[in-house]
Amino acid sequence: MKAHDGMYIDGGWRPAAGRDVIEVVNPADEQVIGRVPAGTAADVDTAVRAARSAFPGWAATPPAERAARLSALRDALAARKDEIAETVTAELGSPPKFSQSVHAGAPIAVAGTYAELAATYAFEEKVGNSTVYLEPIGVVGAITPWNYPLHQIVAKVAPALAAGCTVVLKPAEDTPLVAQLFAEAVHEAGIPAGVFNLVTGLGPVAGQALAEHPDVDLVSFTGSTAVGRQIGAVAGAAIKKVALELGGKSANVILPSADLAAAVNVGVANVMSNSGQTCSAWTRMLVHADRYDEAVELAATAAAKYGERIGPVVSEKQRARVLGYIEKGVAEGARLVAGGSEPPREQGYFISPTVFADVTPEMTVAQEEIFGPVLSILRYEDEEDALRIANGTVYGLAGAVWAGEEAEAVAFARRMDTGQVDINGGRFNVRAPFGGYKQSGVGRELGTHGLAEYLQTKSLQF
Repeated sequence: MKAHDGMYIDGGWRPAAGRDVIEVVNPADEQVIGRVPAGTAADVDTAVRAARSAFPGWAATPPAERAARLSALRDALAARKDEIAETVTAELGSPPKFSQSVHAGAPIAVAGTYAELAATYAFEEKVGNSTVYLEPIGVVGAITPWNYPLHQIVAKVAPALAAGCTVVLKPAEDTPLVAQLFAEAVHEAGIPAGVFNLVTGLGPVAGQALAEHPDVDLVSFTGSTAVGRQIGAVAGAAIKKVALELGGKSANVILPSADLAAAVNVGVANVMSNSGQTCSAWTRMLVHADRYDEAVELAATAAAKYGERIGPVVSEKQRARVLGYIEKGVAEGARLVAGGSEPPREQGYFISPTVFADVTPEMTVAQEEIFGPVLSILRYEDEEDALRIANGTVYGLAGAVWAGEEAEAVAFARRMDTGQVDINGGRFNVRAPFGGYKQSGVGRELGTHGLAEYLQTKSLQF
């Protein structure tokens, strides 16, 4: 697996300031597949200075030209689709088919949407006797997670570039190799030097230095709510804008009129996707008491089919975290109907697809984000009870509602405190805004709403 031994800064690969490296481990076989530099505050400073220097020129670049560079970036990513998928499979453990369709395919699609938006977005408008201009906010510090490593990079970098901002990216230390592929694509696309910069490193070192840097105008972070709080505090002290996409504990609400088999099977698939490492996963299944036992049986059967189909979780640390939650669920009285804490394989960070029944709303497995292939099934008595349970966590990122009639599902979904709800299995839309209520974050990604995060407003009166 190819890995650069430097940082992509100011249009080229530069030696790191220090000598420390990060070993990248394949979670399926626990073998080291590459090494990248562990960036320091000095590396971050060099990258931010490059981005600051490049900002006036890129901000002044006509939107049509920015759109052309983003189109070229999309094409460069598409040309690397197989390599991207193979890299994500190696460093994240994602099954090859999922890596091709989602980890490689979705970012290419997102890049294409921002190539279009850069050319068509109304960056100015007339309002009475005023002209309102939407201008790039400046230098963006992007800190991305490991669970959808390229998608999250593109979801931040592409709208920032479309807006006219320059970027310093600090990718997750578990999955830095695909970030290096992205930097190669940026270079090939002819995006000017300094407009995009990459610093690999650890969160408490490089990530913190980026969030704290006085020349960074906006910090866009995806990750845990705990780290999001820290970044929000740092940004608040400097009156610096943040965009935070944080945790989730999404409810999959199956109303009595729904097709139960379809709702349960799709719900289990949603939780097992990406080995459960999805912030928007529907990890709480809510079923009416009259159909609860049937739903539990269906879910247990469906989960058993994923035993050989899902990949490992990303690291030994993550496996230990997930297994700890499974053990806590048992200790608090939840009933295991599939999976458990026994390792399914001798090698690799694998976890058995796990389903808990008899979960009550106050249990830890019903309140906290587990980030593994673990589903909790909760019983409700009536619609108001279901709504109380669905809204009864600190999170509000996503969710689902199933009903016999679409209007019934929509009426319930409108009362959920969450940012995105799928109706009767609605498909993910790369143009729709993605983000959460409550402690699931601040701001939105994707589409026009994602572009707006990187703009600030100026009005001129005549």
